[in-house]
Amino acid sequence: MASRLAREQLARVAHTLNGMSGARNPVAPPRLPALILMTDERRGADPMAAARALPKGSAIILRHRDAKARRALAQALVKIARARGLLLLIAGDPTLAASVQAQGLHLSEMRAMEAAHWKALRPDWLITIAAHSASTLARAYSAGADAALLAPAFPTLSHVEKRSLGVSRFRLMALAAQIPVYALGGVTAASIGRLKDSSTVGIAAIEGLLPD
Repeated sequence: MASRLAREQLARVAHTLNGMSGARNPVAPPRLPALILMTDERRGADPMAAARALPKGSAIILRHRDAKARRALAQALVKIARARGLLLLIAGDPTLAASVQAQGLHLSEMRAMEAAHWKALRPDWLITIAAHSASTLARAYSAGADAALLAPAFPTLSHVEKRSLGVSRFRLMALAAQIPVYALGGVTAASIGRLKDSSTVGIAAIEGLLPD
């Protein structure tokens, strides 16, 4: 969890990165949010409180796995999103995304190529892909996804078993990618500053966006 000051600092850095990436690539999709909240049922935090604390224009990716809980939370979050000018993406469940009129879909690394199918059916959706490798970034681009969440950028509680990419590797992968890249994993206002020249389009986070 993070204090209000820490969350505000993270948001400022995210918007700076987003603006810098737009200046470097004027043909990049203009509607990509600077900040993405990832929900995580394993952490036991209140995603609705976190959503209410997000700056306007941010996005939420609903990742809860339990189908019943996911639907109820999606219905609650879409109301908050509409009221606060946020985007709601549903992870791995296009049927639910359509039924609650969410603004997009988040797909796992294994399902990256499905982006082409859903972009054809729902060109209005924002579609993001989870990525842990350069090959997935390439697949996400070829499938027409809007952006990829590259992780883990830094050591994180979400993937304690995975070695973080680190500054040098993350930077090289993001710069080489043909798709806009978000930094996910262990991201704080301090750590993300080390990636300021990596072409990163924004920040995705869990703990860093949870109110204390």
